[in-house]
Amino acid sequence: MIINSTDPRAKRKQLREGLDSGQLLQFPGAYNPLVALLVEQLGFPGIYVSGGVMANTLGLPDIGMTTLTEVTQMAANIAKVSALPTIMDIDTGFGEIMNAARTIKEIEYAGLAGCHMEDQVSIKRCGHLDNKTLIPTEDMVQKVRAAADAKADPNFLLIARTDAAGVEGLDAAIHRAKAYVDAGADMIFPEAMRTESDFEAFRKAIDVPLLANMTEFGKSKLLTKTQLENLGYNLVIYPVTTQRLAMGAVERGLQAILEHGTQESVVPEMQTRARLYEVVNYEAYNALDQSIFNFELNKDQ
Repeated sequence: MIINSTDPRAKRKQLREGLDSGQLLQFPGAYNPLVALLVEQLGFPGIYVSGGVMANTLGLPDIGMTTLTEVTQMAANIAKVSALPTIMDIDTGFGEIMNAARTIKEIEYAGLAGCHMEDQVSIKRCGHLDNKTLIPTEDMVQKVRAAADAKADPNFLLIARTDAAGVEGLDAAIHRAKAYVDAGADMIFPEAMRTESDFEAFRKAIDVPLLANMTEFGKSKLLTKTQLENLGYNLVIYPVTTQRLAMGAVERGLQAILEHGTQESVVPEMQTRARLYEVVNYEAYNALDQSIFNFELNKDQ
């Protein structure tokens, strides 16, 4: 109901316990709170909020143009509706060392269970594009250390993302990842792995939990849950999947209206009013006000 009653600390503890379970945690991306509700109701263990998705939602490309205030508010709105842990993308930490520390404070206070910060320069770009530029390893180490020191809750999950594999090579990416772990990163996110052997190399070299990014149209093959489990990965994100599904459907619907003068042909593809009311738990609000849910709907409405 509006704001879920589960304490953020309990969500962070739940995430840590999930990582310790030995099972792969699947975190679909949610581009708004309604999608987060659906992710929870379908039985996933957690929610992811993509920096690219937040930028796209504002009509911007994923090049670091969003602000800390914007993404904190958007991610907090998603995190607060669900009992599940929510992790988010903080790009490069919104500045230098002190900015990275402040970012952790802000998003932890906002109820997030964790975040990942990357080693690109600002202005950054999507991790699956070419010609990325990285900051020096020592600069990222200082940002990771400051971010780790800024945590109030030890269960808050600090994830260090390295984009080095496509820039400096796999060995350099592993070297960076080890330095980030030494600086206090709880998990490593090796971005834009090309082959299963790349994923495997990271698992053999890094002792902390690992995150895999299964984004469509990227450098990485779309591996299954079983494949990632066999590779020893702990968490997988599907960052833009729900937004891409939605935008594809929206575009088809708008084209139908232009072509036919009505949306009637695409109504069968839509979520019904009845299903929407189930997802938002409309009926439960009647406990507060008996005048709210005083009607009936059939499943086709």
